[in-house]
Amino acid sequence: MNGQAQAAQQGAQPPAEDSALDAPAVSVRAAGEADVDTAAVLFRGYLDFYEVDVEDPDAPRAFLAERIAKDESLVLLADVPEAGTVGFAQVYRGFSSLSLRTAWVLNDLYVAPAGRRTGAGRALLREVLRRAREAGVSGVQLETAYDNTVAQGLYETEGFVREEFHVYFHELG
Repeated sequence: MNGQAQAAQQGAQPPAEDSALDAPAVSVRAAGEADVDTAAVLFRGYLDFYEVDVEDPDAPRAFLAERIAKDESLVLLADVPEAGTVGFAQVYRGFSSLSLRTAWVLNDLYVAPAGRRTGAGRALLREVLRRAREAGVSGVQLETAYDNTVAQGLYETEGFVREEFHVYFHELG
């Protein structure tokens, strides 16, 4: 993954989010073409949060629309009663040469401020893992910033293990 993917993981929810006694139920669904506008609002919030300069304001929507239309990624949306659609995750399908199987990359996970501490981040993460198991993939990979201890706590409580590999990225423009 690239630096943008690392930043994306910072939008995850803290491990304690499910501890709220009166937390509303979160439902997670796959986004279809009819959901592009809703997903694009969250995607734009995600890009703004990570201070990604987007010259064309229509580019985030077009990017998601193309991924969904071409079935190049799995986009999930988290809905919270009385708050609406508050979060999204985007997964890319790839391959693992070491396992000789398909692997998934959880590239983006974001919950809007209004949806934080509702369980939306955890629900999205769990749905990614459920679907991955169902699809028979070898595993799910993600990256997060070294100082994003909140996201790291969530990932580790959900069974992710920190690996000792160094990640490199070469920007091409």
